[in-house]
Amino acid sequence: MTLTDEEFREEYKPLYIPAHYNEADTQENKIVYALAQLGEGTVTDVIAKLEQLEPNITNQQLTVMTKQVLTSLYDRGLLKGADQRGQMHYNLSKVTEPNKGAVDPDLLAPGLD
Repeated sequence: MTLTDEEFREEYKPLYIPAHYNEADTQENKIVYALAQLGEGTVTDVIAKLEQLEPNITNQQLTVMTKQVLTSLYDRGLLKGADQRGQMHYNLSKVTEPNKGAVDPDLLAPGLD
């Protein structure tokens, strides 16, 4: 299947991470926000965070949707994940520790400074 430029941009656009939780937002944005607040978590962890943010939100449909959204984002490369003891742990690949290295400008190749 060949995608047009517009379809490609829509399919592979960067993941939007909401700055604040909004009850009127889309389910995908709520799920991404909850994962961002956790840093890393399973589907169960994300649902528990959603329950903290919006009590009584949890239902069977939300459970299915959370699994579908996280799996879809992972399959498209917008989330990282690792299978740990049979459960997928998702994360946003945020850098949480600063780089401790240093660069010696004298060792750079000519023209790179």
